Amino acid sequence: MSTTDGRTQGAAMVRTTRRQFVAGALALPALAGTATAQVTSIRLGKQYGLPFLPQMVMEAQKLIEKHAGALGLAGLQVSWLTMSGPGALNDALLSGSIEFVNVAPPSLATLWEKSANTPHPVRAVCTVQSMPYVLVTRNQNVRTIADFTDKDKIAVPTAKISGQAMMLQIAAAKLWGFDQFERLDPWTVSMGHPDALVAMLSGKSEITGHFTSPPFQFQQLEDKRVHKVLSNFEVLGGPVTFNSPYTTTKFRTENPRSYKAVFDSLVEAQEFIHKSRADAIRIYIEVEKSKLSPEFIAKMMDTPDIKHTLVPENTIKYAHFMHKVGMLKTKPESYKDYYFPEVHDLKGS
Repeated sequence: MSTTDGRTQGAAMVRTTRRQFVAGALALPALAGTATAQVTSIRLGKQYGLPFLPQMVMEAQKLIEKHAGALGLAGLQVSWLTMSGPGALNDALLSGSIEFVNVAPPSLATLWEKSANTPHPVRAVCTVQSMPYVLVTRNQNVRTIADFTDKDKIAVPTAKISGQAMMLQIAAAKLWGFDQFERLDPWTVSMGHPDALVAMLSGKSEITGHFTSPPFQFQQLEDKRVHKVLSNFEVLGGPVTFNSPYTTTKFRTENPRSYKAVFDSLVEAQEFIHKSRADAIRIYIEVEKSKLSPEFIAKMMDTPDIKHTLVPENTIKYAHFMHKVGMLKTKPESYKDYYFPEVHDLKGS
């Protein structure tokens, strides 16, 4: 399939999802009325890099404020916090200091179970995109994960719980057996992608590997000293959801219009990325304060493996792995267990 065909299909999928959500949203508690008190401000968390472009568009275009106004919530204050890993974002959500976070499937599954028997169970709103994690190294002796030794250090956003850390465990389990899934954990280091990029390319750091995401993997692979080891698409056998925005059921129930404003903003941001590629790239450069050229970013976005979609893809494989190795006590039957009903009619996984 060509890049143009992929974009067309992606845009059509976003439009279809908008129609499905509009139908489902009618069931949201108190949406039709105005008696229920609504929050006057919301805080949303994001991380660094291209996977968070939809959130950057939402911030730059003030899309939540726009949709909130259309739903009778004029004056809703929206603030954005950028953090380097899922651990801090999950802690912020559970402490009540943030209303929406946007992280990878392992963190979603963990928080889904952890919050299940509390007054504030967590579910995901939708997804943001399917996008590959790529494990790269500057150690020329490493061609597969079996070649890493105790002299290597592999940077991941958060050891053990980030999507990249989990993917290393899944890859290790496939290679050495499930009892060896943590075999590479001692060599992982928690480090934000920007810092890991600098460490890798400096050649002076102990960091010899980086399980990363766009744009960082593209930047590192421009260096002839760096090469690819594997990607999560290869490990799981197909496209994989990169991250999902999620919140508590309490927030969704008590603030249905604010919740809908966030969802509608996510849909519009994806439509904007499909239709206004140059403007989306400009926003990325401005918000990220990126020194990358528009041409380099466009090249990344044209990669067939990068797809902006609201549909969960292969998230259940993460959850089933986590259950099998004891990270989750509860085995979810499908993605619908940890996503809100508005996306249950989609063909997710």
